[in-house]
Amino acid sequence: MIEFRDVSHSFDGRRVLSDVSVDLPERRIGIVGANGSGKSTLARMINALVVPDTGTVVVDGLDAAKEKRRVRRRVGFIFSDPDRQIIMPTVREDIELSLTRTDLNKAERRDRAMSVLERFGLADHADQPASRLSGGQKQLLALAAVFVTEPAIIVADEPTTLLDLRNSRMLRRVFADLDVQLVVVTHDLDLVDDFERVLVIDDGVITVDDVPGVALPAYREAMA
Repeated sequence: MIEFRDVSHSFDGRRVLSDVSVDLPERRIGIVGANGSGKSTLARMINALVVPDTGTVVVDGLDAAKEKRRVRRRVGFIFSDPDRQIIMPTVREDIELSLTRTDLNKAERRDRAMSVLERFGLADHADQPASRLSGGQKQLLALAAVFVTEPAIIVADEPTTLLDLRNSRMLRRVFADLDVQLVVVTHDLDLVDDFERVLVIDDGVITVDDVPGVALPAYREAMA
């Protein structure tokens, strides 16, 4: 369960979120809105990348602002540009890096890394330079590096921004198979049209909160 309680936040003197209160228990939740609407700020509060000026964000009973370390063990975050997350030279090494704080030994880290690479269709690239992957493969690698730590929640902030149609569809299939809670911020409305719930953010407030069949048409109409 993700809970926002009277959350407000300002940036450079501009109010980004205003008194947001919402509970998010569903498995797949989409967040859409125009640029600057506050949707990414809302998402980044889930793992305390942003801390609210007022109000509280609670993740599985933990106050995100007060217990950042414990919350970040439960919440994995994926940025729109995977190059911000890919650090190590090879694909397998990047996955193993995510496991360095676990109790696994070197052999166990390698086995876990290869298992998750197999799941995300990247096993054949394990020993290749990560820089040689396509945009879609890099996004899958960033997701795999988060997934291998076994988070309870994954937040993805505009994950298809740099992807072509083929890779966007591939990522959508991967998201459909994830067995964790997933929160996706996106301009790609097709990516969330089969989710359980969609929030529409406008000028720092939630203007629509409903199933995709209601929320997405309302957002399209508002943007028109």
